Amino acid sequence: MAIGLPCILIFVFLAIAANIFWLWMFIECLVKEPSDTNDKILWALVIFFGHLLGAVLYLVVRRHERIAMYGE
Repeated sequence: MAIGLPCILIFVFLAIAANIFWLWMFIECLVKEPSDTNDKILWALVIFFGHLLGAVLYLVVRRHERIAMYGE
């Protein structure tokens, strides 16, 4: 019984953190991704439908590339 509550709290914390990360990547994609190509729409769809996996993919693949290309 005593082990159950900490496990639930950890799960809730991780779920909230994952949703915040997803929202952060989704908003960053919509705001900072250049609009001259269809990359913005494609990445927004990947993040939206892929949820956490899509957000991590955007972070690893595109975000660093965009920062290196356009600067911030």
